[in-house]
Formats: sequence, C-alpha cells, structure tokens
Amino acid sequence: MLERDFVNSQDFILSLKMGWTKSLYPQVREKFLAIDEDKRNEMSVADIEDLIGDDPDYNFFSWCERHLQKLKYSGAYGLHPFHKERSETLTDELREEEIERTENFALPDYYKAIDIHQQPGGVWSDPVGGLIYERGARTTTPMLGNNHKDLHYRFAETLFDSEVSENWTGTIIDLGCGFGKSTRPISEYVPKSSIVAIDLAEPCLKLGKLEAQKKQNTNIKFKQADARITGCDDESIDLATSTMLLHEMPERAIIEMFSETFRILKPGGLAVHLDFWQMRDAFDRFIFEGHSWRNNEPFMRPLFSMDLPEILREVGFTEIAITPFQEAEDIDPITCPFWRFPWTRISMSKPEQPPSRRNGTE
Repeated sequence: MLERDFVNSQDFILSLKMGWTKSLYPQVREKFLAIDEDKRNEMSVADIEDLIGDDPDYNFFSWCERHLQKLKYSGAYGLHPFHKERSETLTDELREEEIERTENFALPDYYKAIDIHQQPGGVWSDPVGGLIYERGARTTTPMLGNNHKDLHYRFAETLFDSEVSENWTGTIIDLGCGFGKSTRPISEYVPKSSIVAIDLAEPCLKLGKLEAQKKQNTNIKFKQADARITGCDDESIDLATSTMLLHEMPERAIIEMFSETFRILKPGGLAVHLDFWQMRDAFDRFIFEGHSWRNNEPFMRPLFSMDLPEILREVGFTEIAITPFQEAEDIDPITCPFWRFPWTRISMSKPEQPPSRRNGTE
C-alpha cells in the first residue's frame, strides 16, 4: 500500500475516535448524570447496566470502540498490514540488536493466549511487533494528540525531587518497559542512575534499545525478563516503576510481581506504578469493564476488583498512596467530560527495617 494512503487512513480513524471521545461518550454519560446525585452515588455497576445496557447510543459507542481499534490494526490500511509489507526494511536495524535474557526465561501462557489490544499476534510474536505497538500507542489516548510523550514525562517527574535528580545515582528497574516509553524520560531526569528495563516482548526491547542508543540514554540496560522473576539480587533496587503493566496481568501474577518487587527493593526503597484503577463512579467502572472485553484486555476487569491497599500491606509495603493521575495540564481527572483512561498513580515503600525489629522484637 502507498504510505500516504496508510497515513490518511490512520488520520481518518483517529478523527472518528476523537468524535467517539468528545461527542458520543458524553452523550452516553449524560443519561447517568440526569439522575439525582444522591441516587447516582449509590448506584452499582449492575444498576448502570440496567440503565444503559440496551440503549442504542451505548451500543453504538461499544461497537465503535471495538471496531475502530480493529480498523486501526487490521483494516485494509491498518498498522499490521502496513508494517508487515515493509518488515524486512523496518527491522533491518533491529536485527543487529542483542537482548540479554534471564536464566530459564519463558513467555507466560496467559501472555500468549490473546492478541492484546487487538494487535494481531500480540507484541511478542513478530519482529515488527514492537514497531506496530509503538505506532499504535501514539493514538491510544485521542485527547493527548501529539503530546503522548507528555504523559510519560509527567509520570517521571513525580518520581524524583527536582533539586537532587541531576545527581541521583540509585538503581531503578522499569517493569514491563515495552519500547521504553517511560524508561527514557526517567533516564533523562536521573542521568547518573542505573536503569534495568525489563519486558516479555523481545521486539519491544530491541526497539527500546535502539531508540535509547539514538537518544544517548546510556544508563539503560534492556533485558528480557518476567516482572515476577526479574533475576535481580535481593535488596539491590532503589526504585521500581511500571506504566500500564498491572492491567495486563492476571491477579495471581500481579501479587507475585509485588512480592518480587518487595524482595529486590532495598530497605526504604520505593515502587510506583501508573495504571488504571481509581474511578469516579459506577458509570466509569461499567464503561471500563466493557473496555476490558472490547479491547482484548481481559485482566483489566479483575484488577478493578482487587483490594490493592490490603494486598500491598500483606506483601509488607507501607506508605501506600493511590491517587488520580493528571495525564495533561488541561485534563482534570475528576471533572473531565470526555472519555479518558482512569489513570492512577500507585506508590508504596519497603520499610527501613522488618516489622519485628521496628517493634523491638525478634
């Protein structure tokens, strides 16, 4: 296909997605907002389904969500056919990149079982998969437009004291780093740090490594590893991060990842995750439980039901803070009238001393 046809088609799909975001979504939500506020506050997800489950506007909203994504990836001018046609040329540089693996590394069955985000073959099965994912990620949140990188820089900015970041020399692990969308901003904020960036998908890691080399992010080491089995030594990490990882893991895997993070963090170390969890009301919960099914993200819905503070306390973490995250300067997480992901910042600390010693007992 001609590149201009591909670009024009993707731009057209994005314009449709923008209408879905800023016109169709508010139209559906208005049916919820028309109800008395006190009653809205008492509504459950089941109540929302009774309210709009058979509504034509909601059904059209749902159809558009699934099929615009399908067009984006698999349509005649989709990301997948465009990149597959050019696979040899596009992956020429990537083939030269070598990625270290942890010992006995294997892709989890849950990870291979579904084409996440409706990307054919997922991000792991094809050398061009990382490039497809990177291009697709540019339009995941329509309202950010060309400012998608702003989201990741804003997240990185929350991790460090600006007065000391330039000279911070700690060790960081970026879990589920993908192609380094947050790893590189973190690297820029703390250039004297040492960063281990791990992911399951080799195509993403190769792309991340290549981009880091181009941008001279020399403090990043990309490694193929499972976030549950990092290969790091006990108490060797100062900071653990992830962006949009939790909702792509089943509940048991999330808990195992938290336990592994606790093991590798130094006493006093910090873990911060950016994901989707805290929502305004039952309407948001209903919409994103539906998104979980419509966009081939089956673990998002179970994540919403997890009692994260309690799980984190059971693992041993303290200073747990879960707050809405503002992905752009002009988007208010509480009052935004348009469709947006329920971005949530989830942070926790490993105690300086084990609980028994802090209590003066053995």
